[in-house]
Amino acid sequence: MDLLNTLVEKGLRRELPTREEALAVLATSDDELLDVVAAAGKVRRQWFGRRVKLNYLVNLKSGLCPEDCSYCSQRLGSKADILKYTWLKPEEASQAAAAGVAGGAKRVCLVASGRGPTDRDVERVSKTIAAIKEENEGVEVCACLGLLSDGQAERLREAGADAYNHNLNTSEGTYGEITTTHTYADRVDTVQKAHAAGLSACSGLIAGMGESDEDLVDVVYSLRELDPDSVPVNFLIPFEGTPLAKEWNLTPQRALRILAMVRFVCPDVEVRLAGGREVHLRTLQPLALHLANSIFLGDYLTSEGQAGQADLDMIADAGFEVEGAGTTTLPAHRSDAAAAAGGCGSHGGGVSLCGSAAGAPADASGATAPAGCGSGCGGCGSHAAQDEPEPVAAAVAPAEAPAQAAPGEVRPDLVAVRRRGAGTDLAPNA
Repeated sequence: MDLLNTLVEKGLRRELPTREEALAVLATSDDELLDVVAAAGKVRRQWFGRRVKLNYLVNLKSGLCPEDCSYCSQRLGSKADILKYTWLKPEEASQAAAAGVAGGAKRVCLVASGRGPTDRDVERVSKTIAAIKEENEGVEVCACLGLLSDGQAERLREAGADAYNHNLNTSEGTYGEITTTHTYADRVDTVQKAHAAGLSACSGLIAGMGESDEDLVDVVYSLRELDPDSVPVNFLIPFEGTPLAKEWNLTPQRALRILAMVRFVCPDVEVRLAGGREVHLRTLQPLALHLANSIFLGDYLTSEGQAGQADLDMIADAGFEVEGAGTTTLPAHRSDAAAAAGGCGSHGGGVSLCGSAAGAPADASGATAPAGCGSGCGGCGSHAAQDEPEPVAAAVAPAEAPAQAAPGEVRPDLVAVRRRGAGTDLAPNA
């Protein structure tokens, strides 16, 4: 296809595609899907080879959020049956993080529900960052605490944070339909604050909320303009008890087209396969590795992911390799620019001094590593407050012998959204 040849050439030159070209990727047919994946895969390999960066998410505070984000099981008024607990102690968070690092994670992401941190919260998270880095030499730490006030990004950077995550989620034009308690501009402002403080900006989107192709292209172009180092691509997990519980809009094929479009628009950026991949990509997850160069391991904030060992097996079987300690994540032109700005190489591109034991094998139990928001909000996740992390079941629970799906048919009956903590004795502590 002339379209794909053009997009590959532009991606290798880091040239922005036109909006029409991006929309055309989303409009390709299922018959063309493998051609689309192969083309975007050429761009991915140009800038990232066959490396896959592993990220591990620790949920510092679960539920109890005053914001009304429609996609989130922790939202104000949510009826979702989820774990709720107040802040983990620094040593508890460090213990959870160690499990992820042992499984090969190069970055630990710390999330806390809420509108944004108080100064006391920033101090609390700063102590947690110190505890994690003391026990896990060289690990990258990303914070995800909501909207930032003036000076807070600088304090997190001084405490040792390497990156800050705050997603745009959807287009500016439709943002008010998803959330009313804060604005799209608030989110942009927080990403810009992280950038200005020398933190690596991490900002992405959620697909599958009923948005149009134009909305998807709008938000990805906005992300390109903000120029984050990493772009998490989340797929909505329709949680019972939330306003979007019935929004099953994605097929595995559409999810792959969305990832390909993101790669073409953001060719040299860390594209992270995030929340909802098990639910929507299902058996096509390995194909997504040809598009994304980064994934979350294991569980999400409030729902279960597949076992960490299964992720490692998938990476190896697909012919990819886990990105090891000392390996620069981003291409030299991005990491060099970050270093010149005084930022840590990991958040500017993963310079070796910010690496970790990313090549370490999972433990013998194959315990899962906590991952992202159950609603796909691009935050981070972990076990509830407990003494020892324990394995949880895989998120993908096969239904009884489903009938053959028609091309383009959305099949929510193929999976079950499993609440994190279901079947355990973990109890809310708030």
